[in-house]
Amino acid sequence: AQGGLAAMEEAAAARAGLLYHTIDESNGYYRSPVDPAARSLMNVVFRLPDEESEARFVAEANQRRLLNLKGHRSVGGIRASLYNAMPMSGVEALASYMESFR
Repeated sequence: AQGGLAAMEEAAAARAGLLYHTIDESNGYYRSPVDPAARSLMNVVFRLPDEESEARFVAEANQRRLLNLKGHRSVGGIRASLYNAMPMSGVEALASYMESFR
């Protein structure tokens, strides 16, 4: 009913592509520690200039109902999970927040 596997893959690529574009076009403010050839469509991880900025980013995101962005407890950073249930509008809201936060 949603277009099958091909449509789901296309939607996943669009969601991830928007966030990776936001990261890559931030002039280094956001940086992905993952080689572009190995980037995930489901979990987009990135760093900010320092841990203090990351903590503020997560706290202010929570206030905007952009939830569960804190990265892995031993590695830190930010992780946006973009599983199939995540609507593009949620990714657009995160990308917009990232641009305003920067």
